[in-house]
Amino acid sequence: MSIRIQRLESAIMKGVQQVLARGLNDPRVRGLITVTSVRVTSDLAEAHIGVSILPESAASLSFHGVESSAKHIRHELSKLVDTRQLPALRFFLDSSLKKQAEVLRAIDEAAGDLQKRRDEGKFKEPEPEDPAP
Repeated sequence: MSIRIQRLESAIMKGVQQVLARGLNDPRVRGLITVTSVRVTSDLAEAHIGVSILPESAASLSFHGVESSAKHIRHELSKLVDTRQLPALRFFLDSSLKKQAEVLRAIDEAAGDLQKRRDEGKFKEPEPEDPAP
């Protein structure tokens, strides 16, 4: 991947986040929308933008609002990104943050269960092994 594409991806990510932070004039779009990733094709024709939407209950409707506002977002983005031709924007719903939160929650639960078992005396730490001489 060239440095030019990396710089463009970074600029698009920051710009789209700014446009979304200002808000869209679409009543379907609500909740916290975060740009999680941007990938520009090698021919610079398309930018695939991953967005995460919280709360999960509003994700589907908000995502459709963001998709339908793609032309408006691209127009506003053209004012923020200095490039001759801006790629077409293609959005996709990124659920990786949700998966990460589920994993962290499971780890917290396991740690809490382990601490509870230690407090109750049902779990004993393994004895350290003596190193072989």
